[in-house]
Amino acid sequence: MVLRRLGQLSAVIGWLLLVESSAWSAGVPLGHRAIYLLDAGQKEHRIGTVSFSQPTDSGAVAYTLNVETEHFSDHFLSMKEMKCLEGKELMCRIPYPYDNPRTVTASDLRWLEHDLLFMFKKPTEFGANFWNGIYYRMTVTDDAILGEAHAVDLNNLAAPPDDLTVPPFGEYDVTGINLKSRWLPTLIIR
Repeated sequence: MVLRRLGQLSAVIGWLLLVESSAWSAGVPLGHRAIYLLDAGQKEHRIGTVSFSQPTDSGAVAYTLNVETEHFSDHFLSMKEMKCLEGKELMCRIPYPYDNPRTVTASDLRWLEHDLLFMFKKPTEFGANFWNGIYYRMTVTDDAILGEAHAVDLNNLAAPPDDLTVPPFGEYDVTGINLKSRWLPTLIIR
């Protein structure tokens, strides 16, 4: 009786491990995940959630983004209301202004990167400086999606791209920065 129960328990554990590993089989963590920005001391600032669905035949995974605006404060900058996190600098979320398919693969997270654009500014500065854009270049790890802050000129979004099916910020539009100079240099989805 005990051996049969152990066999059943072993089968259940094996099934659970299979289900959990299949959630990562496409490389993108499926299901509901929280999004955090981390400061240099690794303090987490929750900004929302993202839900990843089952992969399509093409291997792409659709996602739904939910930015939790209650964690942000309202600022009126350059004649526009913005939602910003307050710290040693303001980190204002700049929603991507054009339609996109909201799909990713383990090797191409650019649409999600475009949906999580920010602009930084000193709290004492006047107005919005869209050339101070932050683009979190992301990679899939064993248990999370990690993003590292890069510089991007958000003025390039003033007009729609020629092809709305291709993310407009490419390899040469995004440049590395001194991560120690930014308040929130890291993004993590887990």
